[in-house]
Amino acid sequence: MFTVYPSAERFSFDRGWLQGSHSFSFSEYQDPNNVSFGPLRVFNDDVIAPSRGFGAHPHSDMEIVSIILEGQLRHEDNLGNVAVSSFGGVQRMSAGTGVVHTEHNASDETHCNLLQLWFEPEARGLKPSYMSSSYNPASLNGQLLPIVSRQGGENQATIHQDMTIYLSRLEKGQEIKFVQHPDRRTYVFVIQGSLTMNQEHLLSKHDAVRIEQETHLQMTAEEPVFFLLIDLP
Repeated sequence: MFTVYPSAERFSFDRGWLQGSHSFSFSEYQDPNNVSFGPLRVFNDDVIAPSRGFGAHPHSDMEIVSIILEGQLRHEDNLGNVAVSSFGGVQRMSAGTGVVHTEHNASDETHCNLLQLWFEPEARGLKPSYMSSSYNPASLNGQLLPIVSRQGGENQATIHQDMTIYLSRLEKGQEIKFVQHPDRRTYVFVIQGSLTMNQEHLLSKHDAVRIEQETHLQMTAEEPVFFLLIDLP
């Protein structure tokens, strides 16, 4: 089953210093029929103005992943972690029993664009932790590159949930296949460009599709495309 969510149907906002869209019920956008997809609870696409950001605020019992698309994101928390990430960088925070952090655009000249995803952890009350990782953007070409997974690995962030986040770039006409277990879910989001799922469902920039009970997925680039795929329980 494929359920397509066009970009125009997401909740979008503009606060001046922060522009973005929410794919799930979050903050001022409240929709009891669109709360989560499996353990995926938040999928935000944010653009932060130069030298602006989120002041100190708490989190608990949530796995928070930030994928930087443009600019520089600075993270600091009460665990003593400080990091600045740019394109190719990923930040993962396990809030566990509680953590306080800030997020800011590290540049005073250019904006910062990131995807921020929140996942329910596999267990509550975990010890809070943080890590940053990076991948080679050239490695995205023509394949699904894992950047976050439960087991971790080279150039991957680990996460306390049975899931994997992949990124990929395809040239026009290229296709890639993904084999999924029938009891698992798949989430696909187009960052740039457009692709067709299983020769039937067209996804353009910032469209998403939530997939259940499908074992064979085929993604074909209608034009050069940059997209994200999440394998979820």
